[in-house]
Amino acid sequence: MVARSKKVVKVCRECHRVVEGEACVICSTANLSEDWAGYVVIIDPEHSEIAKKMNITMAGRYALKVR
Repeated sequence: MVARSKKVVKVCRECHRVVEGEACVICSTANLSEDWAGYVVIIDPEHSEIAKKMNITMAGRYALKVR
């Protein structure tokens, strides 16, 4: 049996976007957190009530709560 390392997912503390690299593609900050909860995918931010409440204007993957 081969042990696999778990990929650490980081989230931007500013806009809550799930980040793949070392900086957020939306707000260009490196202020990232590994401590977050909840996951939402916004497909159409213009018509999404959740996107409006979270002030999200771009489609993508976001965390609901970031510490």
